[in-house]
Amino acid sequence: MNSKRNNLLAVPYYLWIVLFVFAPLVLLLYQSFFDIQGNFTLNNYVNFFTSRNYLQMTASSFWYAFLVTLVTFVLAYPMAYFLTQTKNKRLWLMLIILPTWINLLLKTYAFIGLLGQTGPINEWLMSMGIGPVQLLFTDASFLLVAAYIELPFMMLPIFNSIDEIPSSLMEASKDLGATQLETVRRVVFPLSMRGIRSGVQAVFIPSLSLFMLTRLIGGNRVITLGTAVEQHFLVTQNWGMGSTIGVILMISMVLVMFLTRDRKDKGALINE
Repeated sequence: MNSKRNNLLAVPYYLWIVLFVFAPLVLLLYQSFFDIQGNFTLNNYVNFFTSRNYLQMTASSFWYAFLVTLVTFVLAYPMAYFLTQTKNKRLWLMLIILPTWINLLLKTYAFIGLLGQTGPINEWLMSMGIGPVQLLFTDASFLLVAAYIELPFMMLPIFNSIDEIPSSLMEASKDLGATQLETVRRVVFPLSMRGIRSGVQAVFIPSLSLFMLTRLIGGNRVITLGTAVEQHFLVTQNWGMGSTIGVILMISMVLVMFLTRDRKDKGALINE
């Protein structure tokens, strides 16, 4: 009886998944086999894999996604580690996560104001006699804003993984003569690999298809597959090619998830 009731209660969730997850994916795949005139064709996939521009955009998408992931990891890991050592760690964690409650577009325009020619940073530089510097519409500004936006998604799973490590293991490491750096390298880091994998998935996968930041912050200097999808759907109206790129992005994301999956490591400590 309880099993039937649970199945009935799950029906709305199944419908939601079918209508808003599987159906869009099927439509995307279906549309990718039609050209701009509505004729069935495989040329969209042929053009993608034979076009130098699309291959360069693919390489650029993976490169920028890698850089954003690397920057967020370098910032998030020490932050998460020291956060677990503080007394009010939950409060600090909430303050770090708080910016995620703000709309992405609002945060983006806030950075446009900060980094613009008449923004406070350039005004401070002019007061120092350095003069206005082109901060906006650069690769560095894109990486800065993208890393800021993605940082909580990298830090949260790492924080949870480190926080779950028994303190007795760290104390035992110190009792055996290990320094704090050795404890982090040989005990904390291996035991937090699951959180690192989750963080990489949460940052790398969305970063593959960024398009709004490339427009507003990168100023079209950063060209990714997400930008190409936007162009094909909204400008050229070539929905078939846009869907093809979307399918390839989805396959790439699945591959990234597979490569960064939890491998059920039995050993946690690294022996040298």
